[in-house]
Amino acid sequence: MPIETFGIEKEFLKDLLTEARTGKAQLPEFQRGWVWPMDNIRSLLASISLGYPVGTIMMLRTGGDVRFKERPIEGAVPTKSADRLVLDGQQRLTSLFQALMLDRPIQTQDVRKRRLSGLFYVDMEKALDQYCDREEAFIFVPDDRIIRDFRGNAVVDVSTPEQEYVNSLFPMRAVFDPWDWEDAYVEHWEYNKDRQRLRSQFHQRFTSQFQQYQMPVIELSAETPRQAVCQVFEKVNTGGVTLTVFELLTATYAADEFDLRKDWRERQQSWSPCVSGLGESTGS
Repeated sequence: MPIETFGIEKEFLKDLLTEARTGKAQLPEFQRGWVWPMDNIRSLLASISLGYPVGTIMMLRTGGDVRFKERPIEGAVPTKSADRLVLDGQQRLTSLFQALMLDRPIQTQDVRKRRLSGLFYVDMEKALDQYCDREEAFIFVPDDRIIRDFRGNAVVDVSTPEQEYVNSLFPMRAVFDPWDWEDAYVEHWEYNKDRQRLRSQFHQRFTSQFQQYQMPVIELSAETPRQAVCQVFEKVNTGGVTLTVFELLTATYAADEFDLRKDWRERQQSWSPCVSGLGESTGS
């Protein structure tokens, strides 16, 4: 694959996530599902808020002979067909899209792989405290937006905008358009000078980091051969969340426009009565 078939540019995070929301950036069907746990997402948000690098995204420009079946990033409702397909960076982009662009709970999991559903907030004062671990400033709040202790008593309550202002907990879903929330925050505190100062510093040192943050994007041209796309996919997805042999085979078979995952599901359905009967007869 000659070097002319790809380029590297830095792109604003907000633009990448907007592409995901509209459907201009989607996933090839052979990509695995979204599996990142809550702590990984928290760490990712903390790194971006500090301006740290979080890795490279790799995309394939559509429109050439390579026409993989596509699907939207989880949570997106596309209004456009894909201009680019995400080959590497799905977990990071999906995590950021769900945490920052959706006004509904994220479906994730804890370290024990138990399902969690909730939203991310950030403690404004902790986010500005240079002695505080930035990850500790982020709070994951359940669907009802109330954290309770083991007795069921509310420990943190952000169930209304007023409660968000009282606790100085900023909703991460507003990070790309924070002005209405910030204005309401200082209004709630009757334009107290200390709160206005907190709001100003928080905007300068925290929310602006997300608005200005850029990620390096490697883009493969639409002319990239099908076999090369699948081989690149296999290579770049052997780190991080390790792919199974089945998932790597799914990517390889996609080079011949064969959906191995779909074929396997259909065969499982056709075998299920036999498998069930076999289990009953053997006592398993």
